[in-house]
Amino acid sequence: MTKKALVLFSGGQDSTVCLAWALKHFDYVETIGFDYAQRHRIELQCRQLIFSALHDTFPNWTNKLGQDQLIDLTWLGQISDCALTLEKEIELKENGLPNTFVPGRNLLFFLVASSIAYRRGLNTLVGGMCQTDFSGYPDCREDTLKALQVATNLGMASQFRFETPLMWINKTETYQLAHELGGDAFLELIKQHTHTCYLGIRDELHSWGYGCGQCPACELRKAGWEKYCVSIS
Repeated sequence: MTKKALVLFSGGQDSTVCLAWALKHFDYVETIGFDYAQRHRIELQCRQLIFSALHDTFPNWTNKLGQDQLIDLTWLGQISDCALTLEKEIELKENGLPNTFVPGRNLLFFLVASSIAYRRGLNTLVGGMCQTDFSGYPDCREDTLKALQVATNLGMASQFRFETPLMWINKTETYQLAHELGGDAFLELIKQHTHTCYLGIRDELHSWGYGCGQCPACELRKAGWEKYCVSIS
């Protein structure tokens, strides 16, 4: 049986590593992105930069690439009250979760992706969720996604697999995985073309990539890069 995957591809570092992982392990790969009126919508522009860079640098990978879709979920931003969809200061809420948490986001992403995978005949969905560096987001936990996989398969009479290659590794190990997949060239592609900054700032290229350098996402990415550099020195 041909192994086919649908990658939840945002244009960020983690989803780009997951895309490379899927291109290594599957025979055919499609991608899906979501516009949910996110504050850092510049990541959606980066998706096309990444596709172009992959085509130029890793043509053996892109030979496996099929259709890409960008889904309009801007209504999610309209019903969310958080720092990823509104211009507000990033902080912890009374429930202990950061206000960058978008309730239901990953659940919705997988549900929509599953509906498309069902129609397209794709048997595996790949996401960059991570319980090691997950900022406390409950919809990034392995138990959440396992339960969602069961519910989705029951509801669609299907046999989807939800794969999360980064679930139990930290940012340093994500850089290590990226190097294992594509060497220095892939690390450079991640630095130059992905976007992970919560504030959507892309006016300065740091050693670890573009971003404000101060939001939680940038701090995590920077710390992971610095530890990775120490580990290979």
